Amino acid sequence: MNQATWNSGQTWNQSGLVWSGKTTTTGIKMNSHVSQAYKRYKDAGLIPFAQGVHDGLEANATVFTELPVTLVALLAALTDFTAKYNAAIKGSEAQTQARINARTVLLENLAKLGAYVEGVAQGSADTIRLAGFQAITHEHGPQVPLVKPSIIAALNYASGKIQLRLQAQPNVHGVKVQYRSAGGAWQDGGGFPSTKLVIVSGLTPGVLYDFRVQYLGGSDGASDWSDITSHICT
Repeated sequence: MNQATWNSGQTWNQSGLVWSGKTTTTGIKMNSHVSQAYKRYKDAGLIPFAQGVHDGLEANATVFTELPVTLVALLAALTDFTAKYNAAIKGSEAQTQARINARTVLLENLAKLGAYVEGVAQGSADTIRLAGFQAITHEHGPQVPLVKPSIIAALNYASGKIQLRLQAQPNVHGVKVQYRSAGGAWQDGGGFPSTKLVIVSGLTPGVLYDFRVQYLGGSDGASDWSDITSHICT
């Protein structure tokens, strides 16, 4: 029987496939594969996730040697999506559609890379994580779901800026922040690539703000919102 090469109509561990020139090996238990949860991320969470994939692949270029999408192309798609996301926040209908189109291109690039990484990993969760993707178990479902975030403190960082100190936890690929004043509607406070440095800007000194955060990543895609923390901006 001739060996087949992978295409989108086949499953990741189908018998007889060739991954990077190697056939699948009978007797090796394929425990993990690439999580597709990133496809459900909000725009603000997709940006740091895609950056993490780029950085992971770049840092481990000796492991991932035959990328189906170049790092230059991935970064270009990410840069384009980021610019169009920012333009569409208070933009026109045309700008919103441009954001949607750019998101589609970025997701297509990530899907191609995810399929490739899955083949290289041969079921290894550690190898999948090296590339910036999340791994889920083939038999038992998702690994390490995100728990509800906790805001440890809100601190005045600079005029019109408040820093949120957050409780760290594994598998967080991004942080989404919302804020409001006087019990009004929640507003987008931005997306951040990690829990280490979360600074909300554009605030009005002397105003009391409520803040809440959501973690992005893990196997769930997004955590519950944190409890509300209030702080006066200086």
